[in-house]
Amino acid sequence: MDITGQLVCMLILPMPIACISWTITHEEVFRELRETCIFKSKNGKHLIQRKLFYILTCEYCFSHYVTICFLIFTKFTLLFADWRGYIISGFTLVWLANIYMSLYARIRTDIKAEQEDIKLKEEQINENE
Repeated sequence: MDITGQLVCMLILPMPIACISWTITHEEVFRELRETCIFKSKNGKHLIQRKLFYILTCEYCFSHYVTICFLIFTKFTLLFADWRGYIISGFTLVWLANIYMSLYARIRTDIKAEQEDIKLKEEQINENE
């Protein structure tokens, strides 16, 4: 794959990685699983058990494992065609996926704040009427 194709893949592949990582570690769909994992990560008897369950609650940690799966399925390498390309692409994809998740979290926070402001203004208008 030429460098242009690698750059395009480097910008696109972190999007589904971020989406999967965020959904599992933050969204309501997986709330019960996440709460169970949080409980077991804090109250597990063995260190390995606590760490394994913690992985499912941290978007940064979880994004590494999602990235590994994506690298296995896509065979995407960056700069080198051998094992070095997998290492470079792995860390690059994790880094970009976490940037995408941070931007998404920021946007969600801003939207939520705007919705709360609108709700307060509507309540004030209703009180004045």
